[in-house]
Amino acid sequence: QVQLVESGGGSVQAGGSRRLSCVVSGYTYSSYCMGWFRQAPEKEREGVAVLDTTGSARYADFVKGRFTISKDNANNTLYLQMNSLEPEDTAMYYCVLDSSAIVTLAWYDYHYWGQGTQVTVSS
Repeated sequence: QVQLVESGGGSVQAGGSRRLSCVVSGYTYSSYCMGWFRQAPEKEREGVAVLDTTGSARYADFVKGRFTISKDNANNTLYLQMNSLEPEDTAMYYCVLDSSAIVTLAWYDYHYWGQGTQVTVSS
């Protein structure tokens, strides 16, 4: 059974930083695309950053230059380093995974989702 467990959320002031982690277990395929999505209250889910097996990354326009996605293969962990946070970044952040190697920011392309970790940025 595939499980994605996020951590690292919390409250931070605008301009601050936060690092999210996602530990993956039970996934046995050699190829994948995994990443982060977010959803704020009364807003649609949106892709933040994704990464494929080769390390090719794709970022949403609204986070370029501020967020960095990375992975630790030895520990089956995905990270999202978030810098220069803004109140608009307040949302539940979800770790996602799919066996397709297509680097996409469309939420419907991802089969596995974590429970989410809340990030709240105050002004």
